[in-house]
Amino acid sequence: MGKIKYITRDLEKTIDKYIDSKEIIAIVGVRQCGKTTLMKKVAKDLKSAGKKINFISFDDIGIMELFEEDINSFIKLHIKSYDYLFIDEIQYARDSGRKLKFIFDTSDIKIFISGSSAAEIAIQSLKYLVGRIFTFILYPFSFREFLRSKDENLIGIYDDGKYGSVMVQRLNDYLKEFILFGGFPRVVTTEHINEKKLILKNIYNTYILREIREIFQISSDYKLVKLMKALSLQIGNIINYQELNTLTETNFPELKKYLNILQKSYIIQLVQPFFTNKRTELVKSPKVYFIDHGFRNICIDTFSESLSQTGAMFEQFVLSEFIKSDMNVKYWRSKSGAEVDFVIEKEIPIPIEIKANLKSPKRSRSFHSFVEKYKPHCGYILSLGLEDQIQKENTSIHFYPIVKTNLVNR
Repeated sequence: MGKIKYITRDLEKTIDKYIDSKEIIAIVGVRQCGKTTLMKKVAKDLKSAGKKINFISFDDIGIMELFEEDINSFIKLHIKSYDYLFIDEIQYARDSGRKLKFIFDTSDIKIFISGSSAAEIAIQSLKYLVGRIFTFILYPFSFREFLRSKDENLIGIYDDGKYGSVMVQRLNDYLKEFILFGGFPRVVTTEHINEKKLILKNIYNTYILREIREIFQISSDYKLVKLMKALSLQIGNIINYQELNTLTETNFPELKKYLNILQKSYIIQLVQPFFTNKRTELVKSPKVYFIDHGFRNICIDTFSESLSQTGAMFEQFVLSEFIKSDMNVKYWRSKSGAEVDFVIEKEIPIPIEIKANLKSPKRSRSFHSFVEKYKPHCGYILSLGLEDQIQKENTSIHFYPIVKTNLVNR
C-alpha cells in the first residue's frame, strides 16, 4: 500500500495565526475527521523549523495515568525539554482542565490538544481555562477540501467562481459523489465504493460504541440508533418531538438529551427559526440536518445515486458548507406557510433558497414574501444551473450554481 497523501485543511491557516501565542489550542470534532493528522502536520512543520516537539496521546494509558496522578513527574518527562506539547485524545483524562491550567500557569510550553467531543472538553477544560484557550472545530472535508483531494488545480477555479457550463457540470459530478459518501478523509481518499461504505460503517460503529458509551455514559444506545435513523429520514424537516418520542421510545427529556449529544458531537445541526414577529412567524421548533452526508446515509444504509439529486440533500449540502464556514444560519417560516430554506443572520438578513432540479429557477412566492418583508440588500437562489442576477427594487438576487456555496455573501 502506498503512502497516503496529506490533504491540506483550510483550518491550518487559522491555526498558523496562533502558533506563537501563549494560549492552548484545542482542536475538536467528530471521530475520524482528521484531528490527529492535522496536529501531526502542524507538529512536523514546527519540527522542521527547529522546534522541540513532544507528541503524545491519551490512548496510551500509561501516559494518561501519569498526567492524572503525578502531574509533576509528567511535567519533568513531557514538558521541560520541549517547546511544544501535543496531546491527542485529551477527553479520556480525568480533571484535564485543572491539570492543563497548572501546566499553563507554571511553564512556557505551547500546548495543542485534540478531542472528539466539544462537550467533554467544555466540561473538563474550558471552565478552568477561561482566557487560556482557543478552541477550533475541525469538520469532515468541506466541498473545497474535497475538490483539493481530487485535483489541486481545481481550487483556483473554484475560488474564482467564474464557471462556464463545462466547469459547472464537472463540479456537479463531484457534488454527486460528495453528497453520497461525504467528507471523512479516509472515505474521500479511497476510490472503491465498497471500501467507502465499510469505512463509514466503522466510523458509525465507533461513534456509537466508544463516543457515546464511554464519554457520555449512555447504556441504552439502541434509542440513539433509532433516533439517528429517524432523523436521517427527516432531514430538512421541522422536528416533531411527539413523533420522535414514539419512534425512539423516549420521553421528552431523554429525547432532548440525545439531540443535544448528537449536536455537541458534530453529527447533526439543529437550525433554529429566524423571526422578528412572534405573532406571524415560527419561533420554536428547529429543522434538522446531518453535517456529513456519508454519515447520514450509513445510518440507513442507503447510497442510491438518486439521493444526490433530491432537494433535501441539496439543502443539507448547503447547510453543511455554511456551518463549516462558521456562518450563523437559520430558516424562515411564516404561520401562513411561506418558507425560505435558509437565512444568514446579519444586521440585514440574507435569504437563500435551494432548487433541486431546475436549471433556470425562478423566485418562489415565499422568497418574494421574505424580500418584501425584510428588504435585504441581496438574496441567493442556488440550483444546478448557471449564474444570473436580477434586481428587485433595492435587492440584488443572485442565481448561483449550488456548488458556488463558497462564494455566497463573500
